[in-house]
Amino acid sequence: MDYLTHYITVAGYFGYFILFVTIFLESFPMTFFLPGDSLLFTTGFLASQGHFNMALLIGTLFLGSMLGYLVSYLLGEKLRDVLLKGQDSYWFKRKHLEHTQDFYNKYGAKTIIIGRFVPIVRSFSATLAGAVKMDYYKFIQYTFLGGILWTGGVTYAGFFLGKKIPGAHLYLTPIILGIVFISLLPTVYEYIMAQKEKSKNNNINS
Repeated sequence: MDYLTHYITVAGYFGYFILFVTIFLESFPMTFFLPGDSLLFTTGFLASQGHFNMALLIGTLFLGSMLGYLVSYLLGEKLRDVLLKGQDSYWFKRKHLEHTQDFYNKYGAKTIIIGRFVPIVRSFSATLAGAVKMDYYKFIQYTFLGGILWTGGVTYAGFFLGKKIPGAHLYLTPIILGIVFISLLPTVYEYIMAQKEKSKNNNINS
C-alpha cells in the first residue's frame, strides 16, 4: 500500500491529468481496452482514503468522458465509410462494431447512456453515432447525462465502499486488485463467448 500512495502523492495534480487523458482516450474504438470502470471505481475508493479530492476527481473524469465522446462523434462523421465498410485491423474489429449496433437496435439513442456501463460498447457508441449521423443536439444531451451517471455513479460507488470497509487503508492494494479483477470479468466473458462463436462458425464451414 505504501508504494501506491507514494506514487499518488508524487503525481499530485499531474495524476488528475493522467486520469483525464485515460478516460478521454477510452471514448475511441482503437482504445477500447482501457480500464474505464475499474479506473473510476478505484479512484473513488482512493478518494475515500484521502488520496484524491472527490469534487476535483469527478469534474476531471466527467470532462474527459464528455470531450472524448464529442471528439469521437466527429471522428465517426469524418470516417463514416471506413467504419461502416471497413474490415478487421489491429485497432478495429467488426465484431465490436456489430455488438454496438445490436445495442442501438435494442435501445436506440439511449445506447449513448446505457452503453457507458458496457465495456467495448462504451468505446464504439459515440463513433457509431457520428457515422450514422445521429442528431447532434440529442447526442450532446445523452452524452451529458450518461457522463454524469457513469463518472458520478461508479466513482461514488468506490468512494462509498471505501468508507464502509473498516480499516480499508490497511488493505488498499488487495482491495484495488480485487476491484480491477471484477471489472475485467465482463470483458473476459465477452472474449470467451466470441472465441466460442468463432469456433462454432469454423466447425460449420469445415
